[in-house]
Amino acid sequence: MATPPTAPAHDAAPPTPRYLTWADIGSAVQVLAERVTTGGPPQAVVGIMRGGMVPAVWLAHRLKIRDVRSIEVVRTTGDIINADKNPLPDVHNPASLGDLRGLDVLLVDDIAGSGVTLAHTADMLRDLGTARLRTAVLAVNRANWEQDAHPADAIDHIAALYDTWIVFPWEGTA
Repeated sequence: MATPPTAPAHDAAPPTPRYLTWADIGSAVQVLAERVTTGGPPQAVVGIMRGGMVPAVWLAHRLKIRDVRSIEVVRTTGDIINADKNPLPDVHNPASLGDLRGLDVLLVDDIAGSGVTLAHTADMLRDLGTARLRTAVLAVNRANWEQDAHPADAIDHIAALYDTWIVFPWEGTA
């Protein structure tokens, strides 16, 4: 297994990253699918590019939702572990979402680190007139969480909580 590059060391050494496998992802998607359906299936699934598209498509298949959309919202400045973050997420090509007015939408990302990207994107989707918006993530990194609310109070559906950086199998390092 390859070890990913890491950001320059700060005061203390960061915890060892957690490497998830495809089996871990499959189990997490199943957990999310079961939780989402208790509130009725959404009409559309929106994945946050890049990593959120993998669970978004997988969830859409499990939920039998054909309307899958994407939005690129990026806060980290690179792909290395503990990469620096911009103060606010950069949004690219928001027109790719199309018309979401009146729809029940499930917003999906792979990870909520600080929680800022997911919250920013959720606000953007609400502003587009969604009738109902739910959020789902495979994992939360509590060590990076920056929101006032506890992750479970800020995100509708969370498959797992961790206290370290998560490395996903699609990142080519697991």
